[in-house]
Amino acid sequence: MAAALFAFCYTNRTMSTTSALYRKYRPESFSEVRDQDHIVSVLKGAIKKGEIPHALLFSGTRGTGKTTLARLFAAAIGTKPMDLYEIDAASNRGIDDIRELKEALHTMPYESAQKVYIIDEVHMLTKEAFNALLKTLEEPPAHVVFILATTEVDKLLDTILSRCQVFTMRSPSRAVLAATVTDVAKKEGFTLDPDAADLIAVAADGSFRDALGVTQKVIMASGDTIGSADEVAAIIGAPKVATMQALLTALHEQNVDAALTAVATAVSSQVEMKLFARLLLEHIRAVMLVRNQPGNKELILANFGADTATLITTIASGTTHINSHLLLRFLQATEQVNRSPIPQLPLEVAIMELAEK
Repeated sequence: MAAALFAFCYTNRTMSTTSALYRKYRPESFSEVRDQDHIVSVLKGAIKKGEIPHALLFSGTRGTGKTTLARLFAAAIGTKPMDLYEIDAASNRGIDDIRELKEALHTMPYESAQKVYIIDEVHMLTKEAFNALLKTLEEPPAHVVFILATTEVDKLLDTILSRCQVFTMRSPSRAVLAATVTDVAKKEGFTLDPDAADLIAVAADGSFRDALGVTQKVIMASGDTIGSADEVAAIIGAPKVATMQALLTALHEQNVDAALTAVATAVSSQVEMKLFARLLLEHIRAVMLVRNQPGNKELILANFGADTATLITTIASGTTHINSHLLLRFLQATEQVNRSPIPQLPLEVAIMELAEK
């Protein structure tokens, strides 16, 4: 009866093959989960003590591993694939869907002590469905465990939250993302240059899934087994290393013409301007940090390629027009990029202001 409700059962996921890296290298045990130790330790403790919550909620931004962790927890408490159900609340969001779910709850598990229902994007449920789910969460059958997942926890009713053990997923750090894509690429027989891995991490913006998606594109597009920063840049709409170096040098020398030329080069290369502005901030920030914390230079420059690191060190060690005021001005320009009808305009205005000083 409830078959139509379920987006797919866990068993269906393993029946089809896919070459997507984020699926191929999805963690298969708690030990493989990265950057979520604060959650994994609690889940393992609950399992060890036999104190399994009847309802859990994983919240966090896209691609942080909410559904993966839910599946791992289900497996860890002994739930077999036949008794694990995943529901996409974006597609099954009405009260009739929840009523159908409530009817299915009373069916005993096929092969396990407990049935687990993973409800993804739970914030998409209608108000009526939420109210129906609330009653279900209050007194579920003893053999049922709910795991809710959402990217927008603020849209959930407080009464729902109060009935769940709530876990907030951390967005993986830039360093963790870079290490992850480097490891995965190596397993695929491919080598990512450190600055290429870092560029992927920046573009992924805290998402394991996005990072591995870009990595796969780089592997497919590369003509050899080594991925450079420029190859990554061409795929994600980032500027080439030479373009960013030219702009940084122009700002250092207060050369407005050269700086505007570098921006124009980025535009003609169809660079994604939001990412371009962010990377520019990274470079200016690095100059300021190396200048003020020379003892931490190695750590500060770890994410940059050798040539760029040398350039930043040279600029930071001498007289330069790059200062905290310039950094703040480009921070303001970066925030304006998305709102501007001409994306590069805020950066151009900030550059032209250099001529007035």
